[in-house]
Formats: sequence, structure tokens, C-alpha cells
Amino acid sequence: MRLNRSIAAAVLALLISSAFVGCQQQQQAGAAGTLPTTTMKLGSKTFTLEIAANEEDRERGLMRRDSMPADHGMIFVFGEPIVLQFYMKNTRIPLDIVFVGPDQKVVSIKQMKPYDLSTTSSDYKAKWAIELNKDAAADAGLKVGDQLDVPQAAREPKD
Repeated sequence: MRLNRSIAAAVLALLISSAFVGCQQQQQAGAAGTLPTTTMKLGSKTFTLEIAANEEDRERGLMRRDSMPADHGMIFVFGEPIVLQFYMKNTRIPLDIVFVGPDQKVVSIKQMKPYDLSTTSSDYKAKWAIELNKDAAADAGLKVGDQLDVPQAAREPKD
């Protein structure tokens, strides 16, 4: 009888542990895929971009993600053009950040290091910021002054 109770306790502990790990994986997957997406041509390549169009999504950004597919990124949508400032709190992925002005032209392209809390600013007023994997902007041939076509789904914030 004791053996059966021990086995039952071990099975129960294993099931609880498995459920906990499954919940953690589901939360991570949910955080990485709950935003609407759009496709956008940047330089010579087309990227799938998650749209961060409200304050909560802009604040969370790409935090706590271990990786991002090479052809993916995130577009941050702001209302009025301002000098945008970003930092890498809880962000594990090295990134390019492309700042886009209200005329949909690239105003600056910079790189950001994981967990770096120093501020990375746009050189001029911008309405959008696009985060890509490090070196993706250069690999696509994207340059300051390039004219972009921001998709309709990412033109205005949702706050």
C-alpha cells in the first residue's frame, strides 16, 4: 500500500511540474505573438512586423524574448512626431532601430545592445520606430533618407 501511495505522489508531483512548465511556455509564446502584424518592405527585404500601437505594447516591446526570426521585427506607432528615445531594459536580443519621420522617410538607424539602459534617440522627430535583429537594416540595404510606405494598419496609434 505504501508503494502505491509513493507512486501516486510522484506521479502527482510530475503532473503539477509539467503543468507549471507548460504554463510558462504558453505565457512566453503568448507574449511573442499576441500583437497584430503587418508586412513592410524595408530596403530590399520584406519583414513581418508586430504592431505596438498602444502605450502598454510600446512599453513592453521585445522584452524577455530570446530570439526573433530573421525576417521579423516590431513597429512602434506614435501619435505626434517627437524625438523618440528607446533603451533595452529586459531586452535580450541585439537590435537595429530604424526611426521614421512623419513623411515616412528614414531619419536615423542605430544599433542597441542587450540590456543597455542608456538612451538611444532618433536624430530628428519621428512617428515610428522599427526594431529588427542586429544588422538586418544594413543587410536589406536600408539607409537614412529612404522613403518607406508604412502600412495602413500601423499608421496611427491605438491609445
